[in-house]
Amino acid sequence: MPVEKERKVLLGGAAVVAAGAVVLTAALWPDGDSGSLGQAPSDGKSGASRSSSPSPTRSYPLSSPPRTIPAVRDFTPARGPGWKPDGGKVVVRDETLAEEGRLVADELGLTYEGESGDAGPGDVELALGGARGSGPESYRMTVRDGLVRIVGPSDTGVFYGTRTLKQEVHGGATAPEGVVDDEPAKPQRGFNLDIARKHFTAGWIKDRIREIGDLKFNQIGLHFSDDQAFRIASDSHPEIVSADHLTKAQVREILSLAAERHITVVPEIDSPGHLGAVIKAHPDLQLRDAGGVPARGAVDISEPAAARIVDDLLKEYAQLFKGAYWHLGADEYRALMKTNPEASYPQLAAAARQKYGANARVQDLAEGWLNDRARTMAPYDRKLKAWNDGFFTGGVVEADKDIEVAYWTGKEIGAREPVSYLSAGRRLTNYNDEYLYYVLGQPNTFVYPTGQRIYESWTPLVVRGTTPVPAKYDDQILGGTFAVWCDLAQSQTQAQVAQGIRMPLRATVQKLWDPEKPELSWPQFVDLAAKLSG
Repeated sequence: MPVEKERKVLLGGAAVVAAGAVVLTAALWPDGDSGSLGQAPSDGKSGASRSSSPSPTRSYPLSSPPRTIPAVRDFTPARGPGWKPDGGKVVVRDETLAEEGRLVADELGLTYEGESGDAGPGDVELALGGARGSGPESYRMTVRDGLVRIVGPSDTGVFYGTRTLKQEVHGGATAPEGVVDDEPAKPQRGFNLDIARKHFTAGWIKDRIREIGDLKFNQIGLHFSDDQAFRIASDSHPEIVSADHLTKAQVREILSLAAERHITVVPEIDSPGHLGAVIKAHPDLQLRDAGGVPARGAVDISEPAAARIVDDLLKEYAQLFKGAYWHLGADEYRALMKTNPEASYPQLAAAARQKYGANARVQDLAEGWLNDRARTMAPYDRKLKAWNDGFFTGGVVEADKDIEVAYWTGKEIGAREPVSYLSAGRRLTNYNDEYLYYVLGQPNTFVYPTGQRIYESWTPLVVRGTTPVPAKYDDQILGGTFAVWCDLAQSQTQAQVAQGIRMPLRATVQKLWDPEKPELSWPQFVDLAAKLSG
């Protein structure tokens, strides 16, 4: 999808084009089809629509575009009273939309009618069908003659339409008469949470799921194993679990709420580094250098026992987390942060040669570890991610082509530019630590990211530092993720974290949903966020 596109808003009988030209068109309201209110045939231009039918009335001023976060992509205004929730009902035209219907009915004080009955003035109707685009997350919302109709090709698209409606009428406001055509620019819009270094309660996590669901995020990552702690109960290895942790019952509640809000939970058991909590219970797995000095958080990948325990955990939690994605970690393996890994860790060098041939090095053993973990996950049919510093070039082993690159930093030894991965055909998700990393305590030159900086200067093409990659790679960049890391866990309370990430989350999703430069200034965007949450 191009970064810039022509946007149109139909104004009665004229479409105003962003460049300033005026193109005459027919009047606004279509006859629709199959009984759908306001289901306008497309003119093929940026989601605008036209018809020979007249506007319903000239007694109302032309409606203004809705103000939501993220902003809707296209809006066709009309003359009419708009819509407010006032004791009406929610009707669904497909039983698969029952959950979305009940949720929005409860939120807006309406009666859930289900599939029975007709929708009329004061009501909301949800249906499956064509929308702005062919993507499953697209939707069309029509407000006409006192009725709201939301239609999308999937329940996810319809859900996003209800999020738009909820924001439009927040605080007693009116949903404007007209047609919203909307869909995201990027298929992955994530929030990543480090629950290993800092224990976040199940209630706090569920509050964040509700928040990001209303903002149309569709992923939440849970990094629940690290050097400091292992935070989810385990049946296969209970000895590694920390005192403060989530029970599996609590995780199931989190998963249920996430599914209701169309959010995929992406679990991460980081390996072969960041396994200090596992090593604490199994010190024999600790990686040590030639002088016997332990490598913090790293298991010795020349030892089969290290692979067995990680695979035990992967298989166990694959039964709990059944979403489409899984994060394998693979970052900051201490052996590969040395200038000469083969000299520092001769046992790894020997194991690499034995397994992959005389020319193999430690990086090949680590790449083989990543591929082996991918094979462990193969029966569970997950889309796999790994951090960018877990991918290497110039060796005899190459990471599986289907593993997504989660690009977070260029600060590591020998770090490769994003184009190095993209030019090789790899797909990438953007975790740029320059903009999208909220690191508690601000260690190692990190500073708390500001929503303004993200809003004004970051785009999904800005993968590393502040320089964008060429636009020709846009389709390979699948989205982005805002991440909270708890390096100095006591630096902030849960409440402070929630407040600190509030505007960065909103700025991030705006830039992932719409590739155009935002129409609102940053102060206007802040004011809108306050209005929508007040």
